[in-house]
Amino acid sequence: MNKNDYIIRKETEKDYREVENLAREAFWNLSKPGCFEHYFIHIMREHKDFVPELDYVIETDGKIAGCVMYCRAKLRDEQGNEKDILTMGPLCVLPEYQRKGLGKALLEHTFAIAAEMGYDVVINFGNPDNYVARGYKSCKKYNVCFEGDFFPAALLVKVLKEDALDGRKWFYHPSDVDAPCDDEKAVEEFDKLFPPKEKGWQPSQEEFYIHSHSSING
Repeated sequence: MNKNDYIIRKETEKDYREVENLAREAFWNLSKPGCFEHYFIHIMREHKDFVPELDYVIETDGKIAGCVMYCRAKLRDEQGNEKDILTMGPLCVLPEYQRKGLGKALLEHTFAIAAEMGYDVVINFGNPDNYVARGYKSCKKYNVCFEGDFFPAALLVKVLKEDALDGRKWFYHPSDVDAPCDDEKAVEEFDKLFPPKEKGWQPSQEEFYIHSHSSING
């Protein structure tokens, strides 16, 4: 999609429900029956780790077609040294506008701002097929893992500066911003505020399960 066909701007309070519904449409039945991403966005905005400077939407055809948000996180090495980084997500694009370059535009726009803010590492937990074209690489290539030396296939690292990571082992410590999403009752209650949608199974759920539960060795 040509740059003249869309506008990237900060999210405003009047956009909140439209953006939440966008996330619901983008993620419904994608990684599980139903989804929680709309609730995640709802609670994220009030969390201490939320980064409002990187909260952007993209408009086209007179409506919001995509959004991206970030939270603060940390890397900690084996000596206890810490590094402030970002976790990206969710990145949402309405199904009818996917594969048109809108997600790419949002990422490139916010990566540049993040770098100006002094951040040089962005981490995302998702399907590699959707992110390697944007410069994300396997966590294993940067020696970044969860505690216990677990290198998930879905843990992806984007460096905003070439020398951001020096090869030492870093343990990824994400924000606890998504903890309330484990409350299925709270998610269900919030979902009632939106038009009814049918939960169901689709192959992408198995694909996400495989990526999120697989580790990279060697």
